[in-house]
Amino acid sequence: MSVEFKNYYDVLGVAKNAGDAEIKNAFRTLARKYHPDVAKDKAGAENKFKEINEANEVLSDPDKRRKYDELGANWNHPDRQAAPPQDGFGSGYEDASEFHFDGTGFSDFFEQFFGSRGRPSGGFSRTWRNNKGDQTVAQRGQDIEGDILVTLDEVLYGSTRTIKLQRTDPRTGQSSTQTLQVKIPPGVREAQLIRLTGKGQEGTSGGGSGNLYLRVKFAKHPDFRVRGTDLYYDLELAPWEAVLGDTVQIQSLDGMVALKIPPGTTTERELRLRGKGLPSGNGTRGDLHVIISIQVPSQLTPEQKVLWEQLAAKSTFNPRRNA
Repeated sequence: MSVEFKNYYDVLGVAKNAGDAEIKNAFRTLARKYHPDVAKDKAGAENKFKEINEANEVLSDPDKRRKYDELGANWNHPDRQAAPPQDGFGSGYEDASEFHFDGTGFSDFFEQFFGSRGRPSGGFSRTWRNNKGDQTVAQRGQDIEGDILVTLDEVLYGSTRTIKLQRTDPRTGQSSTQTLQVKIPPGVREAQLIRLTGKGQEGTSGGGSGNLYLRVKFAKHPDFRVRGTDLYYDLELAPWEAVLGDTVQIQSLDGMVALKIPPGTTTERELRLRGKGLPSGNGTRGDLHVIISIQVPSQLTPEQKVLWEQLAAKSTFNPRRNA
């Protein structure tokens, strides 16, 4: 099966020498534009959103980015393909079937170079005799591993995903495709393995089939950072909102919610919305932590400048008084 190369730099619209901050900003801008919750074209946006997340998954991880950059112009050269990597990226088994996923949120290119596939089952074999007295070894089939990209909405509400698993026999070149329903439970955790019993490699000589394991990876969200079951959100305030206090509407996984800003709020202050995080598994939810940053206008009209000068003249506040 031919694998289509993914130019992750083009996906995010950044140069190859882009810094971490530039990659982060490009991802957030595109993710907000194509997030299925806000896009008009839901189907098209979902595919684009997954593509953006995949690019960010690689380019925001120093180790993955280094491996990606090392592929270079000869990424599909036969010499490069001859020896599958042995550190979890690919099966590494000479006689093992090739497995390709569709519907997991990751491209086949990602699965081949950055996913996890075909790990040894650690299974068992048993010997039995047929009616002619010949010994036969029954070998359990190998387990298969892949990655599945899960959104925070799916973590909160759960979902059922349809994926396709294509198996290719390297000896005959014959392929078969199986459609599977994957149930993602509410409260699923990062790196958790979802098991599909008996959907792995078929056993031989009467041995049972292995299992299919899908390792959960959280899709990066343009607004929230995840720490356990808690979510973190950066909120920018105008100086007058911070000084005088206000009530602002902010985004949560449940929709827009009102957040009260106390008078005198300072940068890096943390405000908490209890129960607005991810499910904890015991019927409760984590919290949404709002981290404050205060922004100042970069440009002023002549009238606005006069007002700021009047405020400066009348104010007795000195932030360096105790310095």
